[in-house]
Amino acid sequence: MAQQKPHSSKTWLGKREPILARRIGLSMQRFLGIEAAGGILLIFMAVIALIWANSPWSNGYYDLWNTEIHIAIGDLVSLEHHGHPLTLGQFINDVLMVLFFFVVGLEIKRELVTGELNTKRAAALPAAAAIGGMVVPALLYFAFNQSGDATAGWGIPMATDIAFAVGVVSLLGTRVSTSLKIFLLTLAIVDDIGAILVIALFYTEKLSVGWLIVAIFVVFATSLLRAIKIWYMPVYVILGLVLWYAIFESGVHATIAGVIMGLLAPARPLLDTDDEVEILKMQKINEVESQSLRRLAFQIKETVPVTERLQNLLHPLTGFIILPLFALANAGVSLNAESIGDAFSSGVTQGIAMGLVVGKIVGITVFTLLAVKMGLCVLPAGTTPRHVVGIASIAGIGFTVSMFITGLAFDDATLQDEAKIGILFASLIAALIGTFILYKSSQREESSMEEEKLEII
Repeated sequence: MAQQKPHSSKTWLGKREPILARRIGLSMQRFLGIEAAGGILLIFMAVIALIWANSPWSNGYYDLWNTEIHIAIGDLVSLEHHGHPLTLGQFINDVLMVLFFFVVGLEIKRELVTGELNTKRAAALPAAAAIGGMVVPALLYFAFNQSGDATAGWGIPMATDIAFAVGVVSLLGTRVSTSLKIFLLTLAIVDDIGAILVIALFYTEKLSVGWLIVAIFVVFATSLLRAIKIWYMPVYVILGLVLWYAIFESGVHATIAGVIMGLLAPARPLLDTDDEVEILKMQKINEVESQSLRRLAFQIKETVPVTERLQNLLHPLTGFIILPLFALANAGVSLNAESIGDAFSSGVTQGIAMGLVVGKIVGITVFTLLAVKMGLCVLPAGTTPRHVVGIASIAGIGFTVSMFITGLAFDDATLQDEAKIGILFASLIAALIGTFILYKSSQREESSMEEEKLEII
């Protein structure tokens, strides 16, 4: 029996000729698939962290992530200035999460060049939604925290967790249309751009001008090598490592290095579709020299953009290993009557909860509908204001980046715990509200379709 193809050749995704289907549709499908599965794994690891942190073995949980490790090269480990002691938790947050932000940078670049953000009109809808979803939550947080150390947490409720959000939406299956999922994804990506800017501009400590100049030089060198079409990947890996270290030493958070390298990656293939046709003709030659085979392999590879190749390589690593590790290391917080009572009487917890639940719904919905009303953009096909409210609520799931900003905003452990409780509670409520609204919306659509069928009969 012939192996069944995953998509019919007559479907949009199954066709091999249109570039949109092969280059964008399948890429988006893979991305959404990994985000959905990764989001479910993320939920599982967050639950494990909470159980572990509230079990008789809770001391082991905190001791594990406070285990000290060192980043050093050879004999330089003996020099205090060059040996960088980090805890295991800090290693996950400051080193491994760079790869996550690198993949975010790759996706932003792809969207800007060939995706939903490649034209002003296409970008208007997710941009308007994301701006509302960042500004209103931040203002609501400020309303509860107008003075003291707590004010530093204003960036926490601005973030949307792509993996968690897509994971929750995936549980509804076909009840949520692909166009709505793409709207949520692009909204979250623009949201990530805002979060990255907030981290770089507002959560940076003392700047080292010297190291910042080194970082700028590395960015310039990378851009120059790409412009003259130096295509040897190890060179860029070395430059990426140097950029990470320079930014790490400069005072700007090191994860920004991942975003920068992602944005610098080429999002268009080196060879176009005409070259691809010639390559396919060459494949029919029975006898070719080894040198020709190497050239053929290179040409076939270069019909796929670097951003897409790197995403295919790294996205499963970040989605299935790095982000779950991050959840395990950061979601653990002591939950008892006293800590929960203190948290819910705290302006930090209240501000985050109101920002993620109410702020996201109001901000995204109002800004989206205003943009449509002003003629700047149109809603995706089949989307109603009710769908927008549902997606806006789902966008209130702010786990990963919100937790990440919490560690940057607060040094005080009590404030961190209050923020984490607020994030976990608000994300759960936002997920439940959004799921309920989208589920009811799909039921209403099904009822309307049945009524139309009956009228026709």
